[in-house]
Amino acid sequence: MEPILYFAKRLHSFTGMKLYVNLFGTVMVSLLEGIGILLLVPMISMSGIAGVNKEATPLSGMIGALQSVPKQWILPIILVSFVLLVIGQGLLKRSIGIQNVKIHQGFVYHLRSETYRALLQSKWDFFIMRRKSDFINSLTAEIGRVSGGVSVSLQLLASIIFTLIQIGLAFWLSPELTLFVIVCGFALAFLSRKFIQRSKSLGNLTLELSKQYMGGITDQLNGIKDIKINMLERSRLSWLHHMNMKMQQEHGEYFKLKATSQFYYQVASALLVAAFIFLSIQMFEAKVEQLLLVIIIFSRLWPRFTGFQSSLENIASSIPSFNNIIKLQEDCKEATEFSIAEQQGQNVKMITIEKSLECRNVYFRYNRQESQYALQDINLHIPSNRMTAIVGRSGAGKSTLIDILMGLVMPEQGQVIIDGIPLTSDRLLSLRRSISYVPQDPFLFNETIRENLLMVKPHASEKEIWEALEFSVSADFIRRLPQGLDTFIGDRGIRLSGGERQRLVLARAILRNPSILVLDEATSALDTENESKIQEALEQLKGKMTIIVIAHRLSTIRNADQVIVIDQGRIVQKGIFSQLANEKKSMLNHLLEHQAIVWPHASGEE
Repeated sequence: MEPILYFAKRLHSFTGMKLYVNLFGTVMVSLLEGIGILLLVPMISMSGIAGVNKEATPLSGMIGALQSVPKQWILPIILVSFVLLVIGQGLLKRSIGIQNVKIHQGFVYHLRSETYRALLQSKWDFFIMRRKSDFINSLTAEIGRVSGGVSVSLQLLASIIFTLIQIGLAFWLSPELTLFVIVCGFALAFLSRKFIQRSKSLGNLTLELSKQYMGGITDQLNGIKDIKINMLERSRLSWLHHMNMKMQQEHGEYFKLKATSQFYYQVASALLVAAFIFLSIQMFEAKVEQLLLVIIIFSRLWPRFTGFQSSLENIASSIPSFNNIIKLQEDCKEATEFSIAEQQGQNVKMITIEKSLECRNVYFRYNRQESQYALQDINLHIPSNRMTAIVGRSGAGKSTLIDILMGLVMPEQGQVIIDGIPLTSDRLLSLRRSISYVPQDPFLFNETIRENLLMVKPHASEKEIWEALEFSVSADFIRRLPQGLDTFIGDRGIRLSGGERQRLVLARAILRNPSILVLDEATSALDTENESKIQEALEQLKGKMTIIVIAHRLSTIRNADQVIVIDQGRIVQKGIFSQLANEKKSMLNHLLEHQAIVWPHASGEE
């Protein structure tokens, strides 16, 4: 039950006194209900159902006081008191119920925000090693199960308080009978522990199936175009059918377990009630009024006893989800890069490269358990306010090098140097402030064009926005759109062509006014005309910002001030383009010869 205790502490720290006020209210509700039951004693006496010996009952004082009241007023007083107690209890119970929902929903919102914040503050390599769908599953399905577990836990806590008070009243009326029932209840709980253990096992299965389902659906929706082109609909539907069968079987097992446990509990309860009444009369020789009251109290408690079993099974099935969220938060804490508060701080200033950006003896591998390095012995000098092109075959290590230069991952050995000063964790935010990045696969949010641009510079003026759009050759196609800047572009910008998306992301990067502009195949989806226009615009940026380009196209790299050629994680060539291109049997020469063959097909289409 450690996860439950962990979240109980978190619930305490989040709600503070509100939780205890609600618990006190729950105690009052239980007391009012108990008093309402006690009022049944004089009603039983007056009804003639059973004679009450006032000397043999703890309520003798109440009965004695009523005898001094005129007889015609006794029943109305009792009934009015009973009704008022029920109304008061109902109003208090309503208020507590509403407050419980607020506490529950507020805590779940806090938990979701806290988990997402921890994710956002984690390092880039933390995400590289995990599936995106697992994060989505944790933030949706698993927090949903945690929410259910917290709700059931609060209800269980209220039920326990109510039950303890009612048992206290029953113990006051007849210690022997109450003790007998409590012993039997504990015996019943001990015998039903296997159902709770089985619920926890099914909870683990639910967690695993949920991850598989979320992962598969996410992959398929991301690749829906490939599915349709390759006619994979039938196989994907078959996969879903298989997953549905497994989840249906799991749900069936859970409800079968629940129904079985309830059946056993119901049968055991019936036997317990029969034994209780038999022993009350034959062995304990209980007084009629005591027996009636204890039976009334326990008849109200039996459903709660059954509810305890159901609640414990629900909590047990949610424990794997509790563990999942705890583990995710702990992993995020270990991988924390910097806090959101630090990111929003006023002391984060942009780094302006005055001389150069360097890599000195840099080594890096994604898995330190493996011997193969993604980058090794990287020594690189990138002059400020110049264009540096990085080329190489696929998998050569270009993107990894860019990630290190942007501070997304830190070298295993060696250093990144900015103007002679090593890049350390306390300078990462300043470096991020200085960089704009345009990836090969441009990402846009499901918002308007204007909102996508303003995300990087919320207070940008209309003039600044259109200047960035003119730079990226985007202004004309945006003016042709019916809503212009206020056009919704769909999920990941799907309503735009590949070239339009690339140009819009480039405009967003320029709008940020960085000191370092990183382009990762940022013109790969453009036609020759638009690429040429962007190349001319980039030429105008020389001397104003440091430009780093990953590219294969001859037209992109030929104007670079220096070209870096990478192969198998090592720098194999560096220098001026014209010089490297003329070196026979060099890697760049080989790449260019291959490109010359496929060049007519290399340009993208809009």
